Amino acid sequence: MNVKSITLNNHIKMPEVGYGVFRVEDGPELERAVQTAIKLGYRSIDTAAIYGNEESVGKGINKAIEAGIVSREELFVTSKVWNNGLSYDETIAAYEESLEKMGLDYLDLYLIHWPGKEKYMESWKALESLYKEGRIKAIGVSNFQVHHLEHLLEEAEITPVVNQIEFHPKLIQTEVRDFCQKHNIQVEAWSPLMNAELLSNETIKGIAQSHGKSPAQVILRWDLQQGVITIPKSMTESRIQENISIYDFELTSEQMDQLDALNEGLRSGPDPDEFDF
Repeated sequence: MNVKSITLNNHIKMPEVGYGVFRVEDGPELERAVQTAIKLGYRSIDTAAIYGNEESVGKGINKAIEAGIVSREELFVTSKVWNNGLSYDETIAAYEESLEKMGLDYLDLYLIHWPGKEKYMESWKALESLYKEGRIKAIGVSNFQVHHLEHLLEEAEITPVVNQIEFHPKLIQTEVRDFCQKHNIQVEAWSPLMNAELLSNETIKGIAQSHGKSPAQVILRWDLQQGVITIPKSMTESRIQENISIYDFELTSEQMDQLDALNEGLRSGPDPDEFDF
């Protein structure tokens, strides 16, 4: 399965479908799942320090490389710095720790996980330094609202390539996406299936039936047609395969509108303006 890529604002390419590992425990099962995902065609793997599973993700990646399934250069690996240490030095140390845990020489993308209470500028300066030194291929943010992005861009030398936000048909975040588009920041969806809550939605099921696809495939296809990178999570091989098999159908403009109309501003995760670290 060949996943298409999107060119980011620093001209590197990022696969538009990736494998997410949020809320997956460290251990052999995750290691195998990462290898399976790579074998099935995933080239983007997304983790974070706070997930506590970077070690298994790294082992899965390195075993896939050792097995000759893929080269390191073909993969796009993302991790994120957590909010318990966002000073300049703490951010550099967190990056070093993530690399060590994953057994990698570099990351393709490193994100500030949450904006917190205006604590991110020092951290961003550290990311800029790592990027200028060639130690990261790209830098970005996660869960940033418009006012966070405005503040960041006032002081930043480098524009984030990505803003990874909660995005699904119940939460379409139009204002944030419009701002990102204006500033050439790629939007990436976490929790695209809303922790599987959306899979029983009647509208989505009806659209899925009309295409002979699953509800998950319809939602992920909607992401792509919105121009949003998506990183679904599954530990089941058949679903890992299903989540990437979304290139042989297209939603009509009417179906896209139906899915957009499901928006309620409903979050499954914390509100970035209220999440107190």
